[in-house]
Amino acid sequence: MKKMLSVLLALSLLLMAVPAFADVAADVEAGQALTHDELVEKAKAESGTFVVYGNTSRIATAAEDFAALYGITTEANNLKDQEIYTKLRNENGSTAADMVMIQDGAQLTDAIDEGLVINFVPASVKDALDEADQQPALVHQYINKLFIYNNLGDNVPAIKNVWELTDPAMKGNIIFKNPESEKVNMNFLVMCTKDEWAEKLAAAYKTLKGEDIDLGEYKNAGYKWVAEFLDNCTFGKSDTTIAEEISQDTAAGKIGLFVLSKLRSSSVLTDNLTVAQYDATANGYAVEPFSGFMYPMYTMINTQATRPYTGMLFIEYLMTQDGFKPWGKSIGAYSPNAAITVNEGDLTIDVWKNTLVMEDADYILNNFEVEDFILQHCQN
Repeated sequence: MKKMLSVLLALSLLLMAVPAFADVAADVEAGQALTHDELVEKAKAESGTFVVYGNTSRIATAAEDFAALYGITTEANNLKDQEIYTKLRNENGSTAADMVMIQDGAQLTDAIDEGLVINFVPASVKDALDEADQQPALVHQYINKLFIYNNLGDNVPAIKNVWELTDPAMKGNIIFKNPESEKVNMNFLVMCTKDEWAEKLAAAYKTLKGEDIDLGEYKNAGYKWVAEFLDNCTFGKSDTTIAEEISQDTAAGKIGLFVLSKLRSSSVLTDNLTVAQYDATANGYAVEPFSGFMYPMYTMINTQATRPYTGMLFIEYLMTQDGFKPWGKSIGAYSPNAAITVNEGDLTIDVWKNTLVMEDADYILNNFEVEDFILQHCQN
């Protein structure tokens, strides 16, 4: 039903905006074959302010560097995901963004189907990217949210198995941002119910408990783990405040699931924190069956763009070493461009992909009813 509504909405939007969509689509198709110098020439021939939307504060730094490099007047807006999707649906003409940087692969799939955004892969970096990171949308970076715990006191939650987090003794000691307020958190929990992860969770249960899992009322082990994990959680306002809270001297025994990059903040007492996956890697074991989750951040051209070639040039810039600097200067963001290495002391993107739950937009879209089950367990 949700997919059908998306298709109907897409048709109505396309009927209202066919000329702009057709023009930008033609520009993007032509831009796929352009060299860097040709893109620069096309971008500088466009007029007006280049407008960017992104759900990351670092988009402003990247836009400033880009503007200085090419002499293009640029406006960068740091917005929440839902704000960006709302603007894509409601704005048009000169008020619209030319390019967006956005997460939540499931909602982005709908936006692509609705004709709101168009994918662009720069020819200059195409060969450095895996095909899966190019279609249906170009991945600019991967971001990980990890189990990170306070290492003080006698009851350090140095987990080796995620079922430890469902123990009644952990109630109130797990801090997570409410999935109702952040879609990537919701997507992670939905993914845990997929057969692939449910089977891994069932195996991990047997490893920890020494017996097969009793599902009781639950459809599979993923549903059971999600329900019992959430029942033990308290919900933080933001990943920043969670990191700050977990790191305090008074937070012994607590564990959070939040963005690794928050450890860069001067307000976080990093000496008091241990990343579960780092600990596991250093000591030769794995957190079964995952140590958190990872999700992509995408770059797309708005079909209402007035400076589409500038948008394409900016995307090309973001995929380079210089363009990635605002994110690459600290841990927790990983470029799919093989030429851009991770920070010293961090794990590679391949390690993370093999130890974290990854988004599957199709599964999330086709199993959206799981969200109702999850929300029932967010009311504790």
